Amino acid sequence: MDWDDLRVFLAVARAGSLRNAAARLKVNHATVSRAIQRIEERLETRLFDRSPGGLALSAPGDLLLPHAERMEQQVYDLSRKVASVDSRPSGTVRVSLPPFMAQGFIAPIVARFARAFPDIEVQLEITNTIADLSRQEADVSIRAAHEVTDNVIGRRLVRYLICAYVSPAYLEDLGTLAVGDGTGAAWIGWGGPDDLAWVANGPFPNAGIRHAFPEVIPQLEGAAAGLGIAWLPCFIGDLDARLVRAPGVQPQPDRSIWLLLHDDLRKTARVRAFVDFVSADIVRMMKPFIA
Repeated sequence: MDWDDLRVFLAVARAGSLRNAAARLKVNHATVSRAIQRIEERLETRLFDRSPGGLALSAPGDLLLPHAERMEQQVYDLSRKVASVDSRPSGTVRVSLPPFMAQGFIAPIVARFARAFPDIEVQLEITNTIADLSRQEADVSIRAAHEVTDNVIGRRLVRYLICAYVSPAYLEDLGTLAVGDGTGAAWIGWGGPDDLAWVANGPFPNAGIRHAFPEVIPQLEGAAAGLGIAWLPCFIGDLDARLVRAPGVQPQPDRSIWLLLHDDLRKTARVRAFVDFVSADIVRMMKPFIA
């Protein structure tokens, strides 16, 4: 059975429609439709039932799914193992990292790495979705987290500090912002269920929450625009000239920065070069901002 057709079958099963599967695979709708038709003709059965919500697996489709998933995993395993015999640091390294590290953080690191290894190209995937390294969604993942439980290898590089930041104009308009009070001030929240808890336990418990920005960079921009106070990583807030630390607030430890890769790629020259260089560079540049 053609693996390319089975790959399309998996995409349709996961996406729930031909159109969504085509978008994920970056092919046209007709290509997906023909692939499903070929498998159904070969197996002489129907793999999907149409429903108001889209496509659902039929009983034969349910039977085929785990076998196709095992084949997919074998393809990924084979690809990683073949890539691991690479001995010369050249080619492309695909790196996944969250959006807040993409602004002002990663570009200088990549620039220094590119000068040291001109034959390696870095391809960034900016997303909050955790890359599945076993499925080759990335070669390396740079992640901010308290802990990592994936089946991967890597390094816990640094634990960074966070602090409360405001714009000087916002402080001037408030007149006074006292630790332990905060009356009249406003926090920029992120819309989580624990918003009230962290405000009550924070330096300005009497400040309310106005606005909900779920990403670090919009929170930074909101604070810079005078919308309120925002908790930000110090390696971002301290380097923005539009912001100052809220008076009297001490930085506190938060998440760690991890650099992760799949075990099969640890001896691949281009990946090893990236991991070693970038790990040392992050530790060096983060020294003023770590717990």
